[in-house]
Amino acid sequence: MDEANGIIGRRAMLKCAVAGAALSAPGAALAADNMADVKKAIAAGHDAAVKRLQDWIRLPSIAAENRGYPEGAEHMKQLALDAGFQHAEIVPSKGKPGVFATLDAGAKKTLGIYFMYDVKQFDPAEWEHPPLEAKLIDKPGFGKVVMGRGAVNQKGPQATFLAALHAMKAAGRKLPVNLVLVAEGEEEIASPNFHEIVTAPQVAPALKRTVGVIIPTGWQSPATGGVTLALGAKGAVEFELTVSGEKWGRGPKGDIHSSEKARVDSPPWRLVAALSTLVTPDGNTVKIDGIEEKVRPLSARERELILLNARANSEEAAKKSLGVSRWIDDMSWEESLVRLAQVPTVNIQGLVSGYMGPGGKTVLPGRATAKIEMRLVPDMTKEDTLAKLRAHLDKRGFSDVEVNVSGGYGPTETAETSALIRAELATCARLGVPATLSPRLAGSWPGVIFTGPPLSLPAGQFGFGHGSGAHAPNEYFVIESSNPNVMGMDAAAFGFVDFLYQVAATA
Repeated sequence: MDEANGIIGRRAMLKCAVAGAALSAPGAALAADNMADVKKAIAAGHDAAVKRLQDWIRLPSIAAENRGYPEGAEHMKQLALDAGFQHAEIVPSKGKPGVFATLDAGAKKTLGIYFMYDVKQFDPAEWEHPPLEAKLIDKPGFGKVVMGRGAVNQKGPQATFLAALHAMKAAGRKLPVNLVLVAEGEEEIASPNFHEIVTAPQVAPALKRTVGVIIPTGWQSPATGGVTLALGAKGAVEFELTVSGEKWGRGPKGDIHSSEKARVDSPPWRLVAALSTLVTPDGNTVKIDGIEEKVRPLSARERELILLNARANSEEAAKKSLGVSRWIDDMSWEESLVRLAQVPTVNIQGLVSGYMGPGGKTVLPGRATAKIEMRLVPDMTKEDTLAKLRAHLDKRGFSDVEVNVSGGYGPTETAETSALIRAELATCARLGVPATLSPRLAGSWPGVIFTGPPLSLPAGQFGFGHGSGAHAPNEYFVIESSNPNVMGMDAAAFGFVDFLYQVAATA
């Protein structure tokens, strides 16, 4: 990773206002133009933008449930055409289809945009309001929000970006950059087929001409209004580990009476034994053979960025948001952020075996499955990690344990000196939004398909506004903000307009 010599000073990016002083040239593109016509168009299109988001939430595409296909892709295609893309097409894959769209503004530069039109599963019983109702509600401390599955991850931020394009069109303005949009419908199952969409013969050459790729986000801190601009993200691999009496050759082939445990082996206990070899007894450190040697230590610059983030953000607010009272090993705030960026993980998402209903049932299950996800850091890869996992289990006598992979990809990295990151910082500076840089997100997205060969593009997340509850009940996105630190949908849409001009002007 670039150590940022010269273009961005080693201490100059803690606040975007400071970074903007060093990167003032791009701001000149808007200095003599307050874009009053665009702001007016955003305000006039507010209700339509909110309805666009609500309609999108009401049409869920859930890859894990094979729900909402092909309708989700068709809706995504129409959203692109309505926003001004001259060309949009559905791109097939072995799994769910993608969408590829282009907007030629006759500009010198082209920006890539990544969307996901799928969302996570949900249990309506856990929600205060039905998750597909997309209800507008008043949320204390935030204002008017849309609550629904996909509200912040990612339909709210994406709909905000589309609102920016609609406003530019309504104001009669040409975009300062051309756009290439690529969307997928399997991000929430770790993008098993997204590479097919990106490498399609009509898609890859268009992306290759871009200055980089962003995924719209709405991650402003309610406490400070600041944003963290990530220079990368962890990779992810999702899979299931399954033990069955039939494959093992021991234990029952199906559920039997639990009294037989006195003389019959148990597949669930064998799965527990296999799982316990993957991590330390507390579950906090990966112990798969050979994994540690692939973990690249953080550089001095990466550690410095983490320290700056620790100082700029609130530990108390982070704990409150997560609903936790302490970190692993009672570590400090800074240590927790270092670990968040540096450490690969093995997480049990769920355990499935035997009877799962109310009360007890006296069975000895014939099958047990653990739903697992691993987060990968540089220099780990999906392929090498899975090979090491298989070898690790086999070496310990667990060759019968099935490893069924559903999806995954490696980590991403983008240089902080790239034009894309500098345009993000310049936008924050112009709009007065505090910003810090982070070495990488602990979460994951398939950005490595853009940042890795053959495209080798800068890529990352960018946007304003706020929402929370991704993958959880009561997910929301702020529409009209009562929090002075957080932009509402209209202001966040203008933030995207400003960003497009900064991309156009940044060398």
